[in-house]
Amino acid sequence: QVQLVESGGGLVQAGGSLRLSCAASGSIFRINVMGWYRQAPGKQRELVAFITSDGITNYADSAKGRFTISRDNARNTVYLQMNSLKPEDTAVYYCNVRTPGVDYWGQGTQVTVSS
Repeated sequence: QVQLVESGGGLVQAGGSLRLSCAASGSIFRINVMGWYRQAPGKQRELVAFITSDGITNYADSAKGRFTISRDNARNTVYLQMNSLKPEDTAVYYCNVRTPGVDYWGQGTQVTVSS
């Protein structure tokens, strides 16, 4: 079993920054991909960014140029640096970890951007 602990959400004004962290622990054999998704009220969950074990990254168009995903393989931790935040970035952000055959999700952390 794998546990994911997220931190770093909160309330910030438009134009501000936040850094999300997600640490994975437990029976981890191998983590392939680590990523962040978000879900705004009344909307479907959507991909924000992911990073592979080799450091290859992929971003949603809405995140390109403003967000940076990174990971520390030794600590099984993934980060999401979010800059130039906009009110439309307001959502619950979920950490996702993909291991061979199983996906794990964090409990979610609220990010609220005020205008």
